[in-house]
Amino acid sequence: MANILVVDDELGIRDLLFEILNDEGHSVELAENAAQARALRGAQRPDLVLLDIWMPDTDGVTLLKEWSSAGLLNMPVIMMSGHATIDTAVEATRIGAMAFLEKPITMQKLLKAVEQGLNKAPAKAAPAKPGQGLAVGAAELVATVAVASHPVYAEPVLPSGPQAVQSFQLDAPLREARDGFEKAYFEFHLAKEGGSMTRVAEKTGLERTHLYRKLKQLGVDLSRAKRNGH
Repeated sequence: MANILVVDDELGIRDLLFEILNDEGHSVELAENAAQARALRGAQRPDLVLLDIWMPDTDGVTLLKEWSSAGLLNMPVIMMSGHATIDTAVEATRIGAMAFLEKPITMQKLLKAVEQGLNKAPAKAAPAKPGQGLAVGAAELVATVAVASHPVYAEPVLPSGPQAVQSFQLDAPLREARDGFEKAYFEFHLAKEGGSMTRVAEKTGLERTHLYRKLKQLGVDLSRAKRNGH
């Protein structure tokens, strides 16, 4: 998988992008400002950079221009912003950005942009012409971005495989019986998808943060789900 650098001054967004990309098997480095991004870029060339436009020290477009002028733009860069204008997005693309993602970013469009960016990674830096690059935009909400730490889950008994037979207490109160079914339902999909929260979220139709809260409520151990998925 790829080595991806995420540059954003918001802790919640950095952590959320780390969770999603790490769950997909990528190695993720995090920078909260341009200074850290320069250091990480200098230490090891990333395969792809997710770069926020508005940052307190140096904005993303200025950093992108700096890399381009220094001949360091030899990796695909995807710009991110919740307040950028069309002119800003066009300027970033002209300098060499491969795509622009509007915040709040949906998980599906993030993964699509990353996949396309990695597939179109240039061999050498070459500033793109206006209008070139990936046509990626997002107007949907990523639920809550404040996923700053892993919750601790109770220890469940996972099924031995996706086809394991489940039994439920049908004589229990409706709420308890429903919780038992939902727990088995999510454990089934976690086992089937190898513990990948990204794929389980897509399969079950839930936003990732909603899925985390649901698993915590039901007492599902995500770490054990991953072990049993292999």
